[in-house]
Amino acid sequence: MKKSHMKLLALCLSASLCSSVFAGCTAEKKETLDTETQRDSQMEITTFPMPEGPEESEIVVEPVENISDDFIRGMDASSVLVEEKSGVTYYGYDGKEQDVFMTMAQSGVNYIRLRVWNDPYDKDGNGYGGGNNDVATAIELGKRATKYGMKVSIDFHYSDFWADPKRQHAPKAWEGMSADEKCDALYNFTKESLAKILDAGVNVGMVQIGNEINNSMSGETDTDAVMNLLKSGSRAVREISESYKQDIQVVVHYTNIEDKDGIDWIAQTLSDSGVDYDIFGLSYYPFWDGTNENMQAVAKNLQDKYGKKVIIAETSYCYTAEDGDGNANSLVGVDDLVDGYAATVQSQATMIRDICAAANDVGVAGVFYWEGTWIPVGEATADNSPIWEKYGSGWASSYASDYDPEDAGLYYGGCSWDNQAMFDFKGHPLASLNVFKYLKYGSTAPLAVDGIPKISVTCDVGKELKLPEKVDVIYNDRSANKQVAVTWDQDKADAIDTAKGGSYEVPGTLEDGTAVTCYVTVEMVNYVKNPGFEDADTSMWKVSYEGDNPTDFLEKADDAYSGDFSFHFWSESDMEFSIEQEFTDLEPGTYQLFAYSQGGDMSEDSVLELYAVVNGEELKDSFMLTTYTDWKNPKIPEIKVTDGTLKIGVRMKCNANSWGTVDDFTLNRISG
Repeated sequence: MKKSHMKLLALCLSASLCSSVFAGCTAEKKETLDTETQRDSQMEITTFPMPEGPEESEIVVEPVENISDDFIRGMDASSVLVEEKSGVTYYGYDGKEQDVFMTMAQSGVNYIRLRVWNDPYDKDGNGYGGGNNDVATAIELGKRATKYGMKVSIDFHYSDFWADPKRQHAPKAWEGMSADEKCDALYNFTKESLAKILDAGVNVGMVQIGNEINNSMSGETDTDAVMNLLKSGSRAVREISESYKQDIQVVVHYTNIEDKDGIDWIAQTLSDSGVDYDIFGLSYYPFWDGTNENMQAVAKNLQDKYGKKVIIAETSYCYTAEDGDGNANSLVGVDDLVDGYAATVQSQATMIRDICAAANDVGVAGVFYWEGTWIPVGEATADNSPIWEKYGSGWASSYASDYDPEDAGLYYGGCSWDNQAMFDFKGHPLASLNVFKYLKYGSTAPLAVDGIPKISVTCDVGKELKLPEKVDVIYNDRSANKQVAVTWDQDKADAIDTAKGGSYEVPGTLEDGTAVTCYVTVEMVNYVKNPGFEDADTSMWKVSYEGDNPTDFLEKADDAYSGDFSFHFWSESDMEFSIEQEFTDLEPGTYQLFAYSQGGDMSEDSVLELYAVVNGEELKDSFMLTTYTDWKNPKIPEIKVTDGTLKIGVRMKCNANSWGTVDDFTLNRISG
């Protein structure tokens, strides 16, 4: 067990200092705490004044109307320590090496969020990765944040590794405990850990009791048990807050805010159960979790109906589509982007500005950017596994496999977030980091093209191809957005054979000389009936299963690849089932078949197959489901139909409590 918790000197910040901790321009202001506000020693605090008006910059930021100086401009910086141990160097805006916390403070960040795991090490002291975020790490990072005038939010996961809607493993030390015993253990861990953090001089302003606990917490799935765990955590924070005479807010944290009714049910349950908390934290990733308008509606309901403050506890956006460490990115590129935003530094800043503006408009107390300092270690073309393994700077190490076999045990590795950091791959701050200090008065820059949305044209088989005469152009100043004339390469366009399906690219040039590409799809007929289960009549689908039926047709857009419906499965016991459709009148020719599926909690011996039976022969493509919305696309590229008959489907033989959906079967004729 690797817990080198040092007894560090105590510190309490005065209320007047806490309220003035906001970053800004280049001028430095150093303040030494009055001895009456200290317990044992002094800590020199460096703060930076906010801008007093709009500034020239590399990015354009529209000012947010009526935003308060107290609005939380937060950053999760949990991975900084392992990044530095892995050889990462962070720089200031002058290109010189500088404490990353100083750079964030200069950029307007006023709050740092730090996750805390109970014991993220195996029996030999090897770290699980993802930051190896034990209490000692929080102390070291929290002191650096406090040194530069930023408050700290402690995010207790009450696990030894990642906690989120998919996994809420109890700490190893709590294994075998009853729910009541876990309550006592959680209370003691919270109280003892928070006392150590405060004694070290960390200026804690809020504490999360659990992380994204929509479905469970510390291995407990029963709602009453989870509520009791939350009560224990809250009681511990309240007692420490009182004994240290420091105002520490209690935060509960949930995700899936696209489900407004689901969040309301959670808030009502918290209220009915008498859970004592101050702030309802929401994860809100615009590329996953719906619109700003929905976020506002959820936040307003929590405030108006339940009288709770709300924060956006996590959000982010990419500044590039590139991968910096050879480990795949969570937000890949053009197909994943939110409409109106590009994969650029400017769009990253604009996205965060727009989220802050929407949040502020409905009274949300602030926003935390998730892991803006988590950049690559090593080189993109190198095998960085030894570094990730040794220092824990990847999302997971192999040492986490026993503790988290369903995920880390299958695909441990590097960072999938490096293209969403606010520092470049070499540790230099991006201009977008300054969005936090520009929120109030804004910033200006020379007008420039920020991006061009993906240009896509669909043409039916046998129809005439028509390319757009103008395309949308996004500028750094969004008020300048407009359509611009484009000239296409006519030879490339004429070479497209619309008599058969396929995908093509046609280059073009805007009137200002900018090169663009039009992605052309000649659609092939999909011969599958009700391929996405959107029609109420599902009689063309034959569902077979052993024992109780573990399947249903689910109406939930978030679990569907497209539309609102999908074929869903889950059971408390092992499952074996299939869904198939049969054809008897297909035109002879060569066909292709594919479908989409997502899900998780699969054991390694699970068998998942897309199949086609033709002329007495079975063709198949095996696949495995890993996690929520990680859509797999099994495909059988060539199926030769001679007598018009074909049977297609998906079959699964999987373990109890695995889950997922299948959607959008597609059968195309690709040649005669």
